[in-house]
Formats: sequence, structure tokens, C-alpha cells
Amino acid sequence: MISVDNLAVEFSGHTLFSDVSFTINADDKIALMGKNGAGKSTMMKIIAGVQNATRGHVRTPKDAVIAYLPQHLLTEDNTTVFDEASKAFSHVFAMRDEMEGLNKQLETRTDYESDEYMKIIERVSDLGEKYYALEDVNYDAEVEKALKGLGFKQADFTRQTNEFSGGWRMRIELAKILLQKPDLILLDEPTNHIDIESVIWLEDFLVNKANAVVVISHDRAFIDNITNRTIEVTMGRIYDYKAKYTHYLQLREDRRAHQIKAYQEQQKFIADNQAFIDRFKGTYSKTNQVSSRERMLEKLEIIEIDDIDTSALKLRFPPTQRSGDYPVTVKDVSKSYGDHVVFKNANMSIARGEKVCFVGRNGEGKSTMIKAILGEIDVEGTCALGHNVKVGYFAQNQAALLDENLTIFQTVDEVAKGDVRTQIKNILGRFMFKGDEIDKKVSVLSGGEKTRLAMVKLLLEPVNVLILDEPTNHLDLKSKDVLKEALQNFDGTLILVSHDRDFLQGLAKKVFEFKDQRVIEHFETIDAYLERNKIESIKALDL
Repeated sequence: MISVDNLAVEFSGHTLFSDVSFTINADDKIALMGKNGAGKSTMMKIIAGVQNATRGHVRTPKDAVIAYLPQHLLTEDNTTVFDEASKAFSHVFAMRDEMEGLNKQLETRTDYESDEYMKIIERVSDLGEKYYALEDVNYDAEVEKALKGLGFKQADFTRQTNEFSGGWRMRIELAKILLQKPDLILLDEPTNHIDIESVIWLEDFLVNKANAVVVISHDRAFIDNITNRTIEVTMGRIYDYKAKYTHYLQLREDRRAHQIKAYQEQQKFIADNQAFIDRFKGTYSKTNQVSSRERMLEKLEIIEIDDIDTSALKLRFPPTQRSGDYPVTVKDVSKSYGDHVVFKNANMSIARGEKVCFVGRNGEGKSTMIKAILGEIDVEGTCALGHNVKVGYFAQNQAALLDENLTIFQTVDEVAKGDVRTQIKNILGRFMFKGDEIDKKVSVLSGGEKTRLAMVKLLLEPVNVLILDEPTNHLDLKSKDVLKEALQNFDGTLILVSHDRDFLQGLAKKVFEFKDQRVIEHFETIDAYLERNKIESIKALDL
């Protein structure tokens, strides 16, 4: 369907990737994988037509529709939900408006024989042929249906988009994609900032309603559930697997084993020939053989082994004082903003050492409850921290709180205590800060880099209660594994807000569900909670 031919991107003497070719078929669901900086997002932007390649082409059938959801939302702050979703039909409206404008010109012009007049007639004819060939659609009704299907109420249609959280703004973008009925959907980290229910709805939509899909994601469960093909971008080239992510990992290990074997055999071959050259160089009877082998070695293309991080770094939280039996107690707590009730009469007692998660749609009060526990907002009722509690808090905007005048190394060094100070460079390397990068100022880091740095900083602080609000956004799979292992070994109390089911699995032993102005306690793991509520079934979401 769509052909990527000999694509290359080069800048400042650096080759991001070169001579990349592959085809996207009508039913492909592709995971685009690779380390940060390998060029995944760049390749997606080129396919979307928003960035140019240094060389090569993306060949797309005429009239094919490609919908692109970037990592950072493009919704404007000065438009309503309905108007933003209606932009899905902007090309149709533009065609209609241009046709009406040209027809008005024809009504008033009198230069019937001029070339300009004939050009207008030809343009109107061309537009009319395309416009009237379109299916007769009530566009307003289609927009309404899509928005309601994604959980918006009628009253939300006239609200400004900036009144909504990131997850709900993501749904507006998804509504636009749904309405376009595209031939190809390109998604760059679509699950960041959306709740579990939204992620599950998106999975169902992509599997059962979408045509071709290419997705970049660090959500292991998400990509495993939706993809049937994996393209890995590594060391300037690609490897294409007709397999979902979990199977791809095994195939990649097999590939690397073959690479190592071939590399070792090649190195022996080189050593043997070099020994021959060294031995007989200057020997008249062997001159031709020596020259031949020298030329052969000069032309030999050295086998490369894929750069895979196989380090076994273990992170552990530094020891701290033991807290009281119940570090967090919430009793009859209610919170409203004007007439809007977030939750009422909420109760929870979280025991020392418990690991719990808050779940629920965006806007149901998860982050509000965290702020109440921390005493950052006023509420009705009682929120109390127990005896000897030391809280470590990672907020969704934690990156903005870093000191921008410090370097990456200094940021971590000021909180590291004891023997862990000798491992700072290794720890930063595991979170993708390597070499001279650790001397960069925080002020020049991207949002994702700042988020990772804030996470490293938190991992080194001596606390006995951890409260993490969407900690895995912007973390790659390797970094998430490091964080998850550290949290599993954490002997304090953990409160976790996350949409990442794979990350939550094996961590949270209790679930607090935020729904319909209530906080409901479930004594079960996140997997058991999802299964019991049949949230994996799209019908249970009433979307």
C-alpha cells in the first residue's frame, strides 16, 4: 500500500539511518522499535509528510489518507471540543468553501472569453467532481457520534479544549482520526497521559476498526495486544519481523547470537590472513598472494553486532527510618470545585509496606487525592500522614521542578548518599545519560530527559512512602524495568497512579478505583481488578 524506498536522514555529519526500505500493507499493525535516538520518531514524521528525508521517497497511493498523532498534542487552546474534532473534515469544508467562492466570481465576472475565466470554470468542474463524489454525510452528526463514543457529554462540546486534561485532549485527536477513516494511522507514544480505560478503548479501536497502523510505544502490554509486525531501527538500518513484540524479542536475541558467531568467525579469518601477510611480506615468491590478501582485507566489510545493553545494574532505595503502622489515612474526605464534585466521603487506610494503585478515568480525582494526602489542597474531612513518615513524591510535572542551573551529574550528586555516589555514572547511563551528556545543564534538556532525570533523583532519596503519579511516561522499556525492580524491592509504602498495565503487574496488591465521585477499595491486584470488571471488554466501558 505505502512504500518506503531507500530512506536516509543525515545531519551535521551524522547518519541517523540510511537506505531504509519497507512496505506498509493494508492490514499491517506495526510496532516501530529501537533505542531512544535511533530515529523512530523521525521516520514516522517522514511517512506522515511533516519532515523531509535527506534521500529516498515515501510512495503513497493517490487519495490515500494518512492520520498522524504526534507525541505532543496539537490541539489549540482557543477552540471548542466540537470545532477541534470537526477539523477532521477540514479538507471537505475547504473544498466546499473554495467552490462557493469561485462560483461567486463566475456570477460577477463578464470576461467570458478570457483565459482566467476558463481556468475558474475548469477549477470549479474539478472541485465539483471530487466534492459531489463524496458520500453524502451529515458531518455534524458524525462528529457528535464520535465524541459521545469516546466519552464526551453533550455539554462538553462547547467547552474550550484547554479545560480538559491531557488524556481527554488525546481523545479529541483520536476522534479526528476516527472521523477521517484513514488508510494509515501513525501514533507516537499514544498512551502517555491517558488512563487505563482509554488505553483499552484505543486497543480495541486499532485492532477491530483501523486499517494499517504504525505505532511507537514503550507500553509493552499495549504493543503486544495490537501489533502483528515489528520493525526495529538500530545502527542506521532496520530489521523487519513478522511478529508481535514479545516474539520479536526472542528473534532479536537469536539474530544477535548469529551476529556474534559470524563476527568471531570473521575475526579468526582476518587474524589468519594477517598472520600470513606478516609472515611472508617481503618474500618474493609470495608477493602476489600477500598483495591479494591485503586487498581482500581492505575491502572486507566488518560484521557489526547490535548494540544491546546487557548490563545488570541493580537499583535499591537507600535505607530510612521505619514509619508508623498506617502511613496514610483518609477519613470521610470530600472535594469540590464550585458545583463540580470530584469525590465525596472517601476513606482509605494504607498500611506500612503496602503497594497500592489508584485507577480511574482522567478527571475522576486520582491526582486530586494525592494532593489532598500531601496537604497541598484544602478538603472536607481528614487526610493524615502517620508517625515518622518521609514522603517521596513524583508528580506529572516533576521535571519542571528541577534546578535548571545544575548539570545532570550535579542534580543526582546532591541527593546521593553513601556508596551509591560511586555508581552515579552507571545509574545515569542506565537512564540514557551517557558520556559527556552528564555535564549538560538541566536547562537544555528535553521534557522527556528532564522526566527521566527527576526519576533518577527520586530513586536515590531515603524515603519510606513513595507516591508516584504516572512515573513511566517518557521512560523506555529498559528504564521502566529498572524502576519496576527497584519498586518491587522497596520495603516502604507505595501509592502508584499509572495507566501502564505491564508496569503495574506484580507491583500493586490493592486497587483504589475512582469512579462517579466515589473511591472504592478493592483487595486485589490490578490484573484481577481488570479481569473482574471485564474492562478488557470494550462493552464494559460503555464507550
